[in-house]
Amino acid sequence: MSPLPTACIIGAGSSGIAGAKVFAERGIPFDCFEKSDEVGGNWAFGNRNGLSAAYRSLHINTSRERMEYSDFPMPKEWPDFCHHSLIRQYFNDYVEHFGIRDRITFETSVEHAARRDDGVWEVSLSTGETRVYDGVVVANGHHWDPRWPEPPFPGMDEFEGRQMHAHEYIDTEGLEGCNVVVLGMGNSAMDIAVEASQVTNKTFLAARRGAWILPNYLFGKPSDQLPVNPHIPIKLRQRWFHELVKRLVGNPADFGLPEPDHLFGEAHPTISNYILARVAHGEVIPKPNIAALEGSRVRFADGSVEDVDIVIYCTGYKVTFPFFDRELIAAPDNDLPLFRRVFHPDIDDVFFLALLQPLGATMPLAEAQAHWVARYLRGEYHLPPDAEVRADMKRERQRMFKRYVKSKRHTMQVDFDDYLLELRRELRRGGERARRGGFALPV
Repeated sequence: MSPLPTACIIGAGSSGIAGAKVFAERGIPFDCFEKSDEVGGNWAFGNRNGLSAAYRSLHINTSRERMEYSDFPMPKEWPDFCHHSLIRQYFNDYVEHFGIRDRITFETSVEHAARRDDGVWEVSLSTGETRVYDGVVVANGHHWDPRWPEPPFPGMDEFEGRQMHAHEYIDTEGLEGCNVVVLGMGNSAMDIAVEASQVTNKTFLAARRGAWILPNYLFGKPSDQLPVNPHIPIKLRQRWFHELVKRLVGNPADFGLPEPDHLFGEAHPTISNYILARVAHGEVIPKPNIAALEGSRVRFADGSVEDVDIVIYCTGYKVTFPFFDRELIAAPDNDLPLFRRVFHPDIDDVFFLALLQPLGATMPLAEAQAHWVARYLRGEYHLPPDAEVRADMKRERQRMFKRYVKSKRHTMQVDFDDYLLELRRELRRGGERARRGGFALPV
């Protein structure tokens, strides 16, 4: 038997398969359980587990080279911004290439994970079986449990039209000739508004707050591939990007959309090549926030009223862990403090992959996190003393909450390049601690 700790990986989406691949090559005994019958999680359009938020026309809004794993590049002939079907293929090719498909148990969900007093995890499966592990790796994603407007708008219970969350949206079937309100200013809201406006009678885009809008390309390159030097202070980079976006793209207020109440980089920008043109052509009609739903009409915050058939809420998702007891681990208001978004300060044998929101793709970050956890489980990395961990978490949270717009969307923000740089530094420090500690196994 291996002397290394055993691990249970929950989920085989883009982060879970990265964890499985790293654990397999580092010799860490593990089981990976996936509720569906395939890998890919959110990117498996039509996933039979009903959890995928992908819609028929979805394309990635981070570029191919920014999204790929470090040791498995996407084919160069693929477009910069791939259709979801190619991303699905990529994840399937990944597990085949590294020979880990047989290491994943499909159509099996983790129903409950409980930590005994001796630190061993008892994991109950949908098959009725219970297994024990030394550690649990959480990779269940955070874009599958829809968050509806909080608090509900007055009149939601009596609205005569249809109300749906973006998670339900597949395509424009059923929207033809309707008056539709899309609520939100994120990527899904923009995509759905643009697509809906091709077939509806009227499409209204209602916004609770403004957002900066980026096109897919700037200076002939994918906009997320503009050079970023994490050694330059974030405030200087932020100011530079802010002025760049204002000059090259313009202020959304110039198009009738609400003016952002923050600098670029203080909230997630929205990536869209088309929304400003659809607004400029009158095909998407900007509106302020919804004030109330009144029978078959919607009243907006500016007092205007429109006859509406369908309201689509692009209001984000809740961070939930249905397999944990809430008193053990939960994320009220989407907030779960962690050391560098991976390690729980009170439980040394539970780890989180891709429970973060970067300005960029999560896949390379999940891969780096998986290597970090593997080194920890092998005794090659030791955490700082508890007081240092908590002080680091406090500093990180203070910086995040000071910089970003206060909302449930901005509770786990990281900057892609900065995060990887800091992780490399922490791995060096933790490696030295492990050497001094004789490479003792952690759990």
